[in-house]
Amino acid sequence: MTKSNIPQKGAIVQRDGETYSISPHIAGGFCSPELLRKIADVAEKYNAKFVKLTGSQRIALMGIKEEDIDAVWAEFEDKSHAIGASVRTIKMCPGTRSCKRAVQDSPGLGFALDKAFYGRPMPAKLKMGVSGCPNCCSDSWMKDIGFFGTRNGFTIIVGGKGGHAPLKGNVLAENVPVEKAIDITGKIIELYRQNGKDHERLFALIDRMGFEAFSEKILG
Repeated sequence: MTKSNIPQKGAIVQRDGETYSISPHIAGGFCSPELLRKIADVAEKYNAKFVKLTGSQRIALMGIKEEDIDAVWAEFEDKSHAIGASVRTIKMCPGTRSCKRAVQDSPGLGFALDKAFYGRPMPAKLKMGVSGCPNCCSDSWMKDIGFFGTRNGFTIIVGGKGGHAPLKGNVLAENVPVEKAIDITGKIIELYRQNGKDHERLFALIDRMGFEAFSEKILG
């Protein structure tokens, strides 16, 4: 019998139908040397088939046996995980912390969003991307909620998505400071949580409501 994902344990069944992948939380892909060593040690200890850098800026341990899932998670200090219908890992570029083109501290906003919203249950998966400039290295236009920095603050984009039928999001607000960006995100998430149907992505809710009506409810 083919096994299924185990969302409550942050485990995704693999192609063999028997083993699982586990991805320790790495906010924005900023990983300490100690965590890198821990991931390598755990991969060896539990005979992971391989480790993989993911598109969500995490490191996945692939091919973990079901009976080892709890023991693997016990190895990590941060046991938080988000798969299925939840706020997923927030993608972010290095921003003004290192990039010469950045005009805003994208990790500063990204870490704050991660702390406030990561793993929160949603009607469907919700992805965010935070970029330090309009180059949008974090795919901000293709996220449910995206942000990119300008000289005067952050531009907020809503309703994007990737996948087999990608959609470019729409600009919701411009020149937004960090604290206001966090507040607006909270309003979007709460509106989505209260009004989204099961498995309905944010773009579909916006289409159903109408962008102008959606914007009015968020921005007042």
